[in-house]
Amino acid sequence: MAKERRKSSRAKEKEITFQERVIQIRRVSKVVKGGKKLSFRAIVVVGNERGQVGVGVGKASDVIGAVRKGVADGKKHLIDVPLTKANSIPHPINGTGGGAKVMMRPAAPGTGVIAGGAVRTVLELSGVRNILAKQLGSNNPLNNARAAVNALSTLRTLSEVAEERGIPLENLYA
Repeated sequence: MAKERRKSSRAKEKEITFQERVIQIRRVSKVVKGGKKLSFRAIVVVGNERGQVGVGVGKASDVIGAVRKGVADGKKHLIDVPLTKANSIPHPINGTGGGAKVMMRPAAPGTGVIAGGAVRTVLELSGVRNILAKQLGSNNPLNNARAAVNALSTLRTLSEVAEERGIPLENLYA
C-alpha cells in the first residue's frame, strides 16, 4: 500500500513537469566604487507543453544561479493557453511587450510552428503545434517573449465569449 502511494505521488510529479529553455544569457556590468561588478542575466521560458507557459528573468553572479532564478520567476508568471483540437490557437491575435509586437494566426493540422526566435520557444513550450507567427518592431528576445505571452494570455474560447455575453453557445454562430 505504501508503494502504491509512492507511485501515485511520482505520477503526479511527472504530470506537472516543466521544461525550461534558456533564450539568452547576457553578461552585464555595474560600475561600483571599487570598479566594475560583473553579473549574468538569463531569460528563461518555462512550460509544460499542455497549455501552461511563463517567461522569467534571473540575475546572479554566476550563470547557473541566474538560470535557477529565471526558472523560479517563470513559474511565478505562468499563464494558461486555450488550445484547439488541432493544437492551435482559437483565433488570430496580436500581442505587445515593450517595443515588440507579435502577430499570431491559427493554422491547419500539419503546418507546424512557423515562428522565429523567442516567440517560437514560447509557442513550443506552451503546447501549440500548428501556428503562424511573426515578430514585428523589435529583435529584443525578452520583449518578443513577453509579447508572445501577452498575446497567448488574451486568447478566449467560444464558450468563454458566450458566457461573457450571457447567450447560449449555439447563438454565437448565427
